[in-house]
Amino acid sequence: MYQKRIGRVLEAMAEMGLEQMLISDPDSIWYLTGYYVFPWERLYALYLKADGNHKFFLNKLFPVPESEFEQVWFTDTDDYLAILAANVDGEKPIGVDKNWPARFLIPLMEHNPNSRCVVASDCVDDARACKDEAEQDLMRIASKINDDVMEKVSASIKEGMTEREVAEYIVSQYDAAGCDDTSFMPIVSYGANAADPHHEADNTRLKAGDCIVIDMGCRKDRYCSDMTRTFFCKSADPKFAAIHDIVREANELAESLIKPGIVLSELDKAARDHISKAGYGEYFTHRLGHFIGQTDHEKGDVSAVSTIVAKPGMIFSIEPGVYLPGEFGVRIEDLVLVTEDGCEILNKVDKHWNIVG
Repeated sequence: MYQKRIGRVLEAMAEMGLEQMLISDPDSIWYLTGYYVFPWERLYALYLKADGNHKFFLNKLFPVPESEFEQVWFTDTDDYLAILAANVDGEKPIGVDKNWPARFLIPLMEHNPNSRCVVASDCVDDARACKDEAEQDLMRIASKINDDVMEKVSASIKEGMTEREVAEYIVSQYDAAGCDDTSFMPIVSYGANAADPHHEADNTRLKAGDCIVIDMGCRKDRYCSDMTRTFFCKSADPKFAAIHDIVREANELAESLIKPGIVLSELDKAARDHISKAGYGEYFTHRLGHFIGQTDHEKGDVSAVSTIVAKPGMIFSIEPGVYLPGEFGVRIEDLVLVTEDGCEILNKVDKHWNIVG
């Protein structure tokens, strides 16, 4: 499995004209090797070379990995950047991660002035974007947990509960389900608070007539889930219920178009046009979706400017929304997996508006 993943990265490197690359993102290194460490401020890198002479650069504080690659060890007091520079080809371009700290990048460039550094994260990010079967199963499991917890939340939420209490309940249910962590802190927003797409749960208490936006995700066996549903407490204002229907229709319309070969900007356009025709286009203030996997937001998006072409194995969100400042907000979000002939919607919780509380 790992050799196949590395092979895809090497192919992408070749297309960029690169024979070597330093990968420092811990999630990407795990994806390619099965070995994970969080290095804090220390140097940590996987060196891939076209001839197969791959190397790990490891501080002796890190546990020894079971690895077929050559291991280059150093301590905190060693000149580890000189060690790194001596082990790469100083006469050829070298790919580096987009977020590699300047404290490593600049000294490497100074040690090897003839070696041009090139941002080459796409070589790994594009490989990670298309999930293999093992990853797809892990994403299904995480999404099933998310569905189950959303059902529990909608059944337990009551008038008078604070947003923070609901958020804490969500986290407790993830813990009970054996999750590693949350994908992100749950977004729970009532009434006018829901007009802020990224509102942080506070001590606002739920009142009859409020809308309730719940955006949540867990992390299970390293892979993330993410979904949003919008409910109403006790009753639904007809205007807000109608907007909810419009947003749900936009979500379902975009999902119906997903198949290999479609440009992702077309999905955004379809959902945005539907909302705009209903008169709420200016209140749909964000992109339609984002890619997801080991982290909640991975490289790739579903937006008006996205040129990404859908391929089997890609997993991303479809999450249209309408936000009326000072009044109300609604968002409906699923994760979708692109299949050979369409898509699989990973979230099963009903998307129609429902009364709770």
